[in-house]
Amino acid sequence: MPLKVENIIGGMRGLKAMLWDASVLDPIEGIRFHGLSIPDCQKVLPPAAGGKEIIAESMLWLLLTGKVPTVEQTRQLSRELAEKGELPTYVENLLDSTMESEILPVSLPNTLHPMTQLGMGVAALNRESSFQAAYERGIKKTEYWTHTFDDSINLIAKLPALAARIYRNVYKPNTDLPSLDKDLDLVGNYCRLLGYGGNESVTEYLRLYIALHGDHEGGNASAHTAHLVGSTLADPYLAYSAALFALAGPLHGLANQEVLRWQLAMQKEIGSNVSHENIKDYLWKTLKSGQVVPGYGHGVLRNPDPRFIALQEFCQTRPELQNSPIIQLVNKTSEVAPDVLKEHGKTKNPYPNVDATSGCVLYHYGLDQFKYYTVIFGVSRALGALTQLVWARALGLPLERPKSLSIDALEKLAKQ
Repeated sequence: MPLKVENIIGGMRGLKAMLWDASVLDPIEGIRFHGLSIPDCQKVLPPAAGGKEIIAESMLWLLLTGKVPTVEQTRQLSRELAEKGELPTYVENLLDSTMESEILPVSLPNTLHPMTQLGMGVAALNRESSFQAAYERGIKKTEYWTHTFDDSINLIAKLPALAARIYRNVYKPNTDLPSLDKDLDLVGNYCRLLGYGGNESVTEYLRLYIALHGDHEGGNASAHTAHLVGSTLADPYLAYSAALFALAGPLHGLANQEVLRWQLAMQKEIGSNVSHENIKDYLWKTLKSGQVVPGYGHGVLRNPDPRFIALQEFCQTRPELQNSPIIQLVNKTSEVAPDVLKEHGKTKNPYPNVDATSGCVLYHYGLDQFKYYTVIFGVSRALGALTQLVWARALGLPLERPKSLSIDALEKLAKQ
């Protein structure tokens, strides 16, 4: 494909320039994980014991190996992650220093954004890095992947405890955190630590949410950041902490909370008289004010996001979500918005993406701390970013170093 000016100044969109084997994003079909669509995954990937939804462990196995795990393999992986899930004391102390305590002095402001804390916590875990220790010791390049694998599994295992501790410290200080249950899956433990362990609906929703958000090809900002930083031979903790700070940007991981704010503002304005016409009027009001409609459109997709469809299907299985005013508003908005956006004529994809519903479900279930939503996304995206980091080291991929062009060079390119 010949290089165009729009490739250089348009965010490199459309350029095919990196290897990422775990998933492929087709503009029409949507995401496929090693060739499996989301409905395929829902049919073949083992759920948790007693559950129905895909779990992180089965998706992790698929992303890493390209194979569908057995139930036994999934359970063994769940046990391994639970056994490795405790945080070292120094990381607990780092995060707890945002709270007033007789034991620990406050050294970090308790207003520090949860994503900032998550990135810091992940980076601090690099003290545990098997890869870093082995590299300093001196190892063959052919052994890089084994230590990267060990670090990646350890990091994925610790993310629920890390993310839940941040939630406790910021939103429910001075409450006790339960210990990890070695018989639970990764997300089962995460929900238990968040205080939702007794809520089967929340647990099942987050299982599905985290599995579906686990990977979305390699070109998105967080995945690409992990790949780029990892190519320097930074260990997985440092590479993924960098990815988390990319995820924290408003144009990437903050989208679902922006959708929720917009939906709540619409709900407040139109009241209980929700009709297609009222929603249409509010959509036009948003567009005419110069704002975008959050939760619609995508950098690659040109059809409704299959992840949005999967989450909506989950909502249809839960009476409490079917009767939820915010979920009903999401449904009706998705019926009206595409035609309005087509008429507006300034979007290549007028259809809903996963953010159009994901945060609204969390809000219904009482997890209404908007700033925390991206932390959940951060727990999820590790599945794809870290498995591909293992493969990058196994394949001996080199340091990423693209060529940049000056404005003069672009002008010459434009004249060709």
